[in-house]
Amino acid sequence: MNLDELSVVILTFDEAPNIGRVLEKLTWCRDVVVLDSFSADETEVICRSFRNVSFYQRKFDNHWNQWNAALDFAGNAWVLSLDADYIIDSRLLSELRELEPQVNGYSIPFRYCVNGYPLRASLLPPRIALFDRRKARYVADGHTQLLACEGPLGALRSPIYHDDRKPLKRWLASQDNYMDLEVKKLLGSEYGDLGLGDKVRKLVIFAPFAVFFYCLVLQGCILNGRAGWFYALQRLVAEAWLSVKLLEASLGANENAKRNL
Repeated sequence: MNLDELSVVILTFDEAPNIGRVLEKLTWCRDVVVLDSFSADETEVICRSFRNVSFYQRKFDNHWNQWNAALDFAGNAWVLSLDADYIIDSRLLSELRELEPQVNGYSIPFRYCVNGYPLRASLLPPRIALFDRRKARYVADGHTQLLACEGPLGALRSPIYHDDRKPLKRWLASQDNYMDLEVKKLLGSEYGDLGLGDKVRKLVIFAPFAVFFYCLVLQGCILNGRAGWFYALQRLVAEAWLSVKLLEASLGANENAKRNL
């Protein structure tokens, strides 16, 4: 792939702890598009310090609309979409250079990092992050977005590193908003239409402990020491909060049913 014909697209909101490290790994790209949701920290200053970055701002409404708006700013047909805490290393860059696209999009695996320490595994699945934007648009999927890409797809071998350095309290605040959307997704979908993970989540009480055991033991994060325990406990907290919100919604529905008797 000719990297001069590839745009990198990133969304930001108060990403000063991350965005500089991300952009330092993207100096090879002539067209880096950052669409910001009016950050209140140093995100804009950091982004504008890189000559290859075009910085735009748009009021945030939802993730899928924000991503689609960002794609429209890209100067090339082929796009690599990154979150503001995704790090590209030399292996993935070499694979991109050697790639001769035969399909409309490629999924890329992830390595989750805790303070820069890569874990053996995580719950992050591969996602389509390299694609022809003329053949793809983002659509809603729970608390986040899903890329709907036309035609055949391929897969790359080299991972993207997910390395979020924002404070833990920021992560906790984000989970509250995310889980509201996840509840809406889970309660608004037929059971048969859900994937295995979401079916487990609807079991409520069982899900947090299942996720903790799966991450720590079955995925081997216990071998990563404190970083592995941190990740497994983080996922336990997130799933427990989702269970609380699902129970809250269920109790509200039961109360409304009683009132209608």
